[in-house]
Amino acid sequence: MDQIILLADDDHDMRYALRETLTRCGYAVDTAAEGGEAIEKFSEKRFDMVITDVRMVNSNGIQVLKEIKKRSPDTPVVLITAYGTIDNAVEAMKLGAFDYLIKPFSVEALEDVVKRGINSAATTDKNISVGKMKSEIISNDTKMIRILKIGEDVALSDVTVLIEGESGTGKEVLAKFIHNRSTRATGPFIAINCAAIPDGLLESELFGYERGAFTGALNKRTGKFIQAHTGTLLLDEISEMSLPLQAKLLRVLQEREVDTIGGREPVDVDIRVIATTNRSLKNEVKEGKFREDLYYRLNVFPLCLPPLRERKNDIPLLVEYFIRKHRNIRGNRSPVTAISGDAIEVLLNHGWKGNIRELENVVERAILMAGADTIFPEHLVIDERPEGEKPASMINAGVSVYEMERALIMKTLEGVEGNRTKAAKLLGIGVRTLRNKLKEYRTEGMA
Repeated sequence: MDQIILLADDDHDMRYALRETLTRCGYAVDTAAEGGEAIEKFSEKRFDMVITDVRMVNSNGIQVLKEIKKRSPDTPVVLITAYGTIDNAVEAMKLGAFDYLIKPFSVEALEDVVKRGINSAATTDKNISVGKMKSEIISNDTKMIRILKIGEDVALSDVTVLIEGESGTGKEVLAKFIHNRSTRATGPFIAINCAAIPDGLLESELFGYERGAFTGALNKRTGKFIQAHTGTLLLDEISEMSLPLQAKLLRVLQEREVDTIGGREPVDVDIRVIATTNRSLKNEVKEGKFREDLYYRLNVFPLCLPPLRERKNDIPLLVEYFIRKHRNIRGNRSPVTAISGDAIEVLLNHGWKGNIRELENVVERAILMAGADTIFPEHLVIDERPEGEKPASMINAGVSVYEMERALIMKTLEGVEGNRTKAAKLLGIGVRTLRNKLKEYRTEGMA
């Protein structure tokens, strides 16, 4: 069966030319002369892709994009834009557009983006989707698919969910997945990392405060609980919360009302709570580090994400996704489109203590280091040290910051065969800064 594309453009000649081109490429094409017509047709019929102009009379492609993503999150939408509306296109990418074409564009460019979009949708349907799932959760692993199905079911209720899993396994992504499939999907999704905020500030971040409540409170601050009203609040790394603050959190969960610091009356909140932890909360309770009553209040519906080493058959899928995600590095599109079998073998044999986050970092570095369209083993920079071990050059007593910095820069240059542009990107500094550092080390002639 031919893939069906919906094409929306208010320019008759452009609409005709694009339709003829896509038809010659083997696609079935339906057209709309403005955004409202496109949305109406999409509601009545299934389409594999939507291509829409950004600026149209009485409508715009951004609104078409929003409506389509609301109805079918996995349908790829491509925006057509002129130079004057590139900012709109960039915003559209944030809203979920698959890609955009800048006028004037070639037939080859159109064919390429359509092919990639159709293939991406097919991959989502086959390997990523359980029902209709967003592509940020990528898996064909049996255990993960079961978790996602459970997540879809629990999303329909307001029950509190506790997600356990090692760092980097995607706990926050699963929390967003549940929120997006709940009756609260149109409400806010507010996340707070309990480990990243000092304990003295976490209370005010969670509950908020009134102006003048304490020294330095010059303005009123709305807490995360109130910000999440009618939506979902994610308490990330809940195990890091202090015991006194746990007691206050327990009261909020029981009463569904918040006492702002300095406030006179409690504020009612209508929220769904999801908590995550990279530790076993049950063990934390046994060790007296976590309140037992709060544990049972949070552990109404537990989900445990498996580490990447237990779902290695997902690694090729994840690598493909990360290549697409990171090809456009700081505005410069990389030629990388694939990874060799030998490189995949290297990735499959790694332990991945940092899980999916570590894998993404490795792929992003490899894209920077690869000079052609394929990632090979020599482009993979993987930390193979035993857990807890640090590089000897970084832990020798008496080593100065200057010497550590110099060693890091020279090691990075060695890893990219002296390519200063790649080294600067890996180090997170500008090429000029790198050049000045090399002059400072008096190694300009050797690099």
